[in-house]
Amino acid sequence: MSVRGARRTPVASLAFVGVAALAGPLLVPAASAQAASGSLTVTTLGRHGAKVATTITVVNASSGETRTVKSGKRLSLPAGRYLAMTDIYESATDGLGTDTIGAQVVTVSGAKSVTLDARKGKAVEVSLDTPADVTEPARISAQVCAAGTGMPSAFSAGGWNYAGSLYAIPNSSKLLQFGYLAQWSGNDSYVAVKNTTGIPAAPGGSFKRSKLATMRFSVRGGTQMANQHDVALQATPKTDNCTTDLMAQVRDDNAPYSATTHVTPGSWQSRDDIFASNGDDIGGGFPAVRTLAAGQSFTQSFGRAVWSPMHYLPTVWQKSVNFVPDALIGDPDVGTSGADPTKETVVLSKGSATVKKQTLTNWGDGDADFAARIHSAGTYRLTVDAHRYRPGITFPAGMLSSRVTLDWRFKADPAKSVVAPVFMTRFLPAGLDSRNRAKASSTTSVTVSAGRGSQGPDVKFTKSTVKSLKVWASSDGGKTWKAATVTRSGSSWKASVHNPASGAVALRSQVTDSAGGTSVETVYRAYAIG
Repeated sequence: MSVRGARRTPVASLAFVGVAALAGPLLVPAASAQAASGSLTVTTLGRHGAKVATTITVVNASSGETRTVKSGKRLSLPAGRYLAMTDIYESATDGLGTDTIGAQVVTVSGAKSVTLDARKGKAVEVSLDTPADVTEPARISAQVCAAGTGMPSAFSAGGWNYAGSLYAIPNSSKLLQFGYLAQWSGNDSYVAVKNTTGIPAAPGGSFKRSKLATMRFSVRGGTQMANQHDVALQATPKTDNCTTDLMAQVRDDNAPYSATTHVTPGSWQSRDDIFASNGDDIGGGFPAVRTLAAGQSFTQSFGRAVWSPMHYLPTVWQKSVNFVPDALIGDPDVGTSGADPTKETVVLSKGSATVKKQTLTNWGDGDADFAARIHSAGTYRLTVDAHRYRPGITFPAGMLSSRVTLDWRFKADPAKSVVAPVFMTRFLPAGLDSRNRAKASSTTSVTVSAGRGSQGPDVKFTKSTVKSLKVWASSDGGKTWKAATVTRSGSSWKASVHNPASGAVALRSQVTDSAGGTSVETVYRAYAIG
C-alpha cells in the first residue's frame, strides 16, 4: 500500500498487520532462491495512459518467496511463475486522487516485460440501503493477494480510497484473491467485507442492513493511563484470506464514549489503542475474537473497573519458586494483552526468614522473572506490590486501579514441580457510571470470582478448590477496612459494599483453598465516588 502523507489515517499496531501496513508483505531473502536465469520488468500506467511510479510486489507462485521492485526497473529472477501486484495511485489537486489495484500472473523465462494498465480498472462498486445520516460514499480498503499461500493477506498489495475513486483490474486467475472492506459512516457505522478468487470483472457488492450483525462498544473512563482511545475492528475470517486484518476505525476520541458498528456476519477482532498526550501509543489490546451471525449483537467493553492481575501464578520448578511479574494490572474485558506495564516488589519468605526480595518491571527491557531457590519443603509466602509504571507520560489525575498487591501462602517442595494451588480474584462492580463512579453513600454490588489457570507444560497443574471467600472495602486508601457481606451466586460471589460520601473505594479479597493456603488480593482505588 502506498502512503500519501496526510491523506492517511493510520492506526498504530499492537500486534496485527493492519490496513496501514499492507505495503510490507513477507520478504524472503533472495539468497534462498535458485540462481537467477531471467528477469521481470513491470511498467505501470495511470488512468490517463501515462507512466506512474509504483512499487511492485513480486511473489513466486510456488515457493512464496517475495520481493519488491520499482516499476520500470529490471528484477533478476529464477525461471518460474510469479504474481506481480501493485496499487497504482494517482494524486489529484482537488481530492484524494485514485487507486487502481492490479496483478498479473507472469511466467518468467529469459527477459520478461509486462504492463499493468490502470485504464483497464473497473470501479469497486458497493451499495448499502443506508440511513439518512450516512451522507458520504463508502471508504474502501482493498487488496490483491497470492491465493496459494497459507496466509494470503501477507502476500499482498493494496490501498484505500472512497467509492468512485477505487478501481481494480479484472483477472480471473485462481492464483489471486481480491478482498475489500467497505465502511459507511453516520450516527452508526456500517462495515462489509468480501473476498473473491481472482479479481472480478465487476468488483464490489450489495449489502442490506437487515443482514448485518452488530458490535457495540462501551469505552469507560478513569481506569487507563491516558484518555484517548482509538477503537477499531479487524476482519478475522476462520480461514485466512485476502480480507484478513483489513481494518475499520470505529471511533478515536477521549473516554468515555460509546459507538455502534454494524458488520457483515463472520469473525471480527476488536482492538483498542490508547494514546498519551504526547502521541505515544501506551496501551490497549485485543479482546477475544467474536463470531457473529446476521441479526446477532455483542457489546465489547473497554476500561470497566476493576483492573487487576490477569493470569500468572507462582510455580515451583527446578527447585525454585518462580513468578512472572506480568499482566498485574489489566483490563478484564481484554485479557493479558490489555495489561499495563508495572513496577513491582516481589518477596518470598518462609516463616520469619526472607528468601529473596527483588524489584522488577516489565516496562522497556525490564523483562526479568522472579526466581528464588528453595532448599526444603514447607509453607512459603510470596507477596507482590505492583504500581503502574510508564516513564515519560503523566497519568490522568485520579487514575483508578493504580496499585495492586498479592499475598499468597502455599506449601512448596523443591523436589516437586507444580503450579502453586493459589487463586486470583476478579472484581466487577455493578451500577457504575461511564467514568466508573458509584453514587455517594450508596451500596454497590460487586461480583467476585476466583480463578487460576495452567502456567505451561513444564509444571503440573493440580486441582484446587475454594473453601471460603471474604471481601473487605476501604474508603481511606487502605488504612482501615470494613468487611462486606458476601453471598455465593453460582460460580461466583456477590459482595455488598457500602460506599463513602466521596473519594474512592479499595477492594480486598481473601480466598482460602482446599490445599490449606490463602490468597489475598487488594486493588487500590478500585472505583470512584461521584
